[in-house]
This record gives sequence, structure tokens and C-alpha cells, in this order.
Amino acid sequence: MRFPEGAVLFVSLRLMRERKRQTLVSVLGVAVGVTAFIVMSSLMFGLQRHFVRQVIDLDAHISVKQRYDLEEDRILRRVFGREVIFEILGSRPREVRDRINGYGKLIEDISKMEGVLGVAPHLRANGVVRFGPKEKPVNLVGIDPTLEGRATSIERFLEAGNLGKLTENRKGVILGKLVARDLGVNETGKKVILIVPGGGSEVLEVVDFFSSGVTNVDRSRVYVHLRTLQRLTGRINEVNELLVKVRDVEDAVRIARRIEEETGYDAVSWQEAYSNFLNLFKVQKIITYMVTGSILVVSAFGIFNILMMTVLEKRREIAILKATGFSQRDITFIFLIQGVLIGVLGTLLGFLSAYLVQMYLLSLEIDLEGFLRVRGFSFLDRSPVYYLSAFLFALLLSWLASFYPSKRASSLDPVEIFRSGGV
Repeated sequence: MRFPEGAVLFVSLRLMRERKRQTLVSVLGVAVGVTAFIVMSSLMFGLQRHFVRQVIDLDAHISVKQRYDLEEDRILRRVFGREVIFEILGSRPREVRDRINGYGKLIEDISKMEGVLGVAPHLRANGVVRFGPKEKPVNLVGIDPTLEGRATSIERFLEAGNLGKLTENRKGVILGKLVARDLGVNETGKKVILIVPGGGSEVLEVVDFFSSGVTNVDRSRVYVHLRTLQRLTGRINEVNELLVKVRDVEDAVRIARRIEEETGYDAVSWQEAYSNFLNLFKVQKIITYMVTGSILVVSAFGIFNILMMTVLEKRREIAILKATGFSQRDITFIFLIQGVLIGVLGTLLGFLSAYLVQMYLLSLEIDLEGFLRVRGFSFLDRSPVYYLSAFLFALLLSWLASFYPSKRASSLDPVEIFRSGGV
């Protein structure tokens, strides 16, 4: 005799109601695991994406610089040829001028490459900014305001959006937010003195503040017009770096290799420049999955324990069900449904709990300052992907946890149970 699916579901719900307390504990266990999975994923991956987005927009997808090759055996090979075997005990790198020759033509050639959106020249140097009695060593970056916006997202980090003022006023300067704070400059229009190695100095007007959220950058970086820095450093018409922006950031490595092949300069993609951080993020991802996965596995053992106890305590009832016509398949589904229902209820409760925790974290107004400076947990990523992943993972573990008890229940022999008195 074939029983309808409604009868199977009725028996499953009846068995769950008889063990309300244990069922509730299992549901809460799944809910805690799902909540932890979603919230930790939102925090960890949100922070990683925020960091990557900041550093990519901050500098460049690809940085082109002069190549420095050690080539310890260059002189000996030139004198004695390739056939001689020798050992080098000491050497120093070949002296190379820190500049990019013919950078105007190079910018034009790179801009024509497929996938390149913009190229901008940089002249980097060290210097000191003085405001009244206060001095601060800084990293100077000479930029072309017209080209800079095409190769970087510098305007996104400017508080007043006055990048264009560097074009109008070549004696303007953009201070990093923390540079300005340390000097005591709290508004634009102030005059500061810029001093570079060799004694060159000039009075510049603060036209904007640069706030990237990356502490080390905001504490040291200062932007001036390219021509101004070239004149102060005595490096007329020279640059020592080109910044390249590409259409697809994941394609930066390939384009960097092509630039190296065609120009002979060293091209470093953002993946290479921040490889240590990217490797650290991989470790964080593994730890996140291990911790949240462990919580869900523990909750799955709770489901397994409840169903096994039900099977052991309800052997007589299972025998009666089989004797009245329930098939092995029906008995299997009775217990599988219990496990899956616990997983679904726990997941839905976990969704609600995770949403409330996320909303609470987003409402916190605290300043977090470390390698990155952020306000509260604004970097938190509320992608539905985390909810979907948690649902699938919890459902899979619930099904696996109920699989063995279900098979155990379906394999019970009612004759043996009745013969032993139902125990």
C-alpha cells in the first residue's frame, strides 16, 4: 500500500513536536552557524574589497618604472666571454638614472594599447613641508592634473575636488589629510614652505586635502604640479614613473608584461605590488570558512544526535508504521524531512539574525584607524551571495546529518522488534 506524501510529512512533524526542546536547540544551533557565516563573510570580504578598491584607485593598475638589473657578471662576461667559469664575491648594481626617457612618446604608445584607459606621468621625490614652526618630511608627487584624472581616481579622495586648481595655480599644493593635521593646517588658502634636497624651496598655497583612508599614504603624501617639482629638483622635463589605468583590473598582469616587452621598462601590476596583502587575504578567507564551517558542523551533529535518539526511542512506532504499510522509502523520508526542516528553520532564523547584526554594525559611528582609516563598519558587504552560500551549506549539512539516522530507521525489521517486545 502506498501512503500519500502528506502522511509522511504529518508523521515527521508529529515526531518533531514530541521533542520540542531538542528540536529548538538544533534550530538555534543552525541559526548561530548561519549568522556567524554571513556576518563574518560580510566583514572579512567587505574589508578585502574595500582595501583592494582603495589601493587600485589610489595609485595605479600598473606602474611603469626604470628597470634595475643587478647583472653581477656583466663586466666579466664582457671581457672573458660566456665560456669562463668564475665566482663573484662582491658587486654593486649598475648605476642607472632614475628617469623615463622620452616619456611623452611612451605615454602615447601605451595609450594605444588594447585595454588601456589612461596614462599619467609622475615625478616622485622626498622633501619637507614647513608651516610656521612645524616641519614634516613627506613624499612628493609631481603630477599633470589633466592626465592624472584619466589614470587614477585621485579626485575621489580630494575633499574639495580642486584638482583643476593645480593647473590654474602651479604654486598650489595638495596635502595628505594627516600631513595637514600634523602641521596644523585645517583649511585651504594657507601658505606652506616646500623644501627639497639640494636646498630648493618655494612658498606654496594649500588648494585641497587628500584623504584616501590609507593611513601611511595620508600621513606622508603631498601633490604638486609636475612642472613645479621638476623646477625645484632641477630635473627639467623628467619623470620617474608612469601610471597606467586599464579597463579590466584582472587583466593588469597581462598588460604589464606586454608593456615590459615593448618598452624595456619595468611594469608592475597592482597584483604584484600588493601580493603580500593578497596572500594574507587568502589566509583570512580560509580561517573564516574554517570557523564558520565548524559552527555549522557542530549544529549538524546536534541534528544527527536528535534523529538518532528518536530512532532508538521510537523503534516500536517505526515497526508499527512499517507493519501498517509504510515502505522503507517512506520511513527514510520521515527522518530526512525532519533534518531538512530543522536546517531550513535554522537558516531562516539565521538570516533574520544576520540582517539585524549587519544593521547594528552599520549604525555604529566609531572611527577605526590602523592600516586603513574607516568610519564604523561602512566597508561591510551585504551581498546576497553570502546568504545563498549559507543556505546551501546549512541545507547540505542538515541533509548529511539526517541521512544515516534515516537509513537506520528504514532498515529496522518490525518482526524482530515485536519479537523482542518492542525494545
